[in-house]
Amino acid sequence: MARPPNLLPTVTITLSTNPQIKAYLSELVPSGLYGNNEADAAERLLARAVEQLIRDGSLKRKKSYKSSE
Repeated sequence: MARPPNLLPTVTITLSTNPQIKAYLSELVPSGLYGNNEADAAERLLARAVEQLIRDGSLKRKKSYKSSE
């Protein structure tokens, strides 16, 4: 089943990490809950971390989702 298109525009960022983190990301992929590859898993973990920071009050939810922000 194909995933639905993004409702928000996307931007590309480059993330460098160490082999251990890549190995952890690789372990998450087969569960199907973190996307199809290590990059998907990293994006989902990052999104969850940002959501938690918003809940904790460390970040304020953005009202505008312009790609320049």
